[in-house]
Order: sequence, then C-alpha cells, then structure tokens
Amino acid sequence: MTRGLHQWQYGRFEMRARIDVSNGMWPAWWTLGISKPWPANGEIDIMEYYRGKLLANIACLDSNDKAEWFGNTKPVDTVWAAQFHVWRMDWDEDYVALYVDDSLMNKVTLDKLVNKDGSSFNPFKQPHYMLLNLAIGGTNGGDPSSTSFPKKFEVDYVRVYQKK
Repeated sequence: MTRGLHQWQYGRFEMRARIDVSNGMWPAWWTLGISKPWPANGEIDIMEYYRGKLLANIACLDSNDKAEWFGNTKPVDTVWAAQFHVWRMDWDEDYVALYVDDSLMNKVTLDKLVNKDGSSFNPFKQPHYMLLNLAIGGTNGGDPSSTSFPKKFEVDYVRVYQKK
C-alpha cells in the first residue's frame, strides 16, 4: 500500500503479474482517493479476481450513501491464470479506462463519477494511492477450505507513467 508514501492523479498505471485462481483466492490491484471516507473517496479496481472472473470496477458515492459501481467482468480459467498478464489503467481529466492484455474491460467518463450526495465532489479529480493484495476467503473470495497452500500473487512489475 502506498498510502502516506506516494499518490498519483492521472497517468498510465501498468502491472505485469500472474494471479492464482484457486478456490478462495481474491487478488486485487486497486486505488483509493486520499480525501473523504469510502466510497465518497472513489475506488478503482484495476484488477480484481474472485469466483471465476476478473473484475474491472470503478465506484463513487450514490444518493443513498452506498457505493455506485461501474464494472465489467471477464471469465478466466486456470490455463489463462498460469500465464503472466498485463493490466493497465489510463486515467486522465476525462475518463478512467481499464485493460487486461490491451483489451478494454471498462471505460467510464469522469462526468458520470461525481458523488451523488449533492456535493458535486468528483473523487477521481483528486490523488489516489494504490494497494496490491491477495485476500483469502471472505464474502467475495469464497471458501478456501479445499485449497492447498501456500499460494502466490506474482508481480513482475508495477509502473506509473505521468505527463510532466
């Protein structure tokens, strides 16, 4: 987690990694905005996997003080997961676009990502910090009891490119 260490606003974010898709595994690479509590701070799930599918999600605050999700999924299997893949986010003043292996999974314009609490605050027009994690179990991860351990979320690199 880069919270308190480094944050970014806009740019190209890339990660080359291999994820484990065994039962109960929940790998993720995501960002959170530095201002306001969740979900008003904004969340971008550049890569998230659970229960047989990749997810590319973006969340802001809806009018009921809950998360409003903009997401797409892609089913994957163990053959796919055995290889390294490249996840990418292109984020600028106009949109957030999420890719895997240069295939667009989700693109949302920033004008749709304004918090719906009447504040007009757009959590994607502020710096975000990033997190990489491998959660096990939980609501989304599922039951890991039939999975043998240890497991790996292998990261070759994470890079952030920004205009000067």
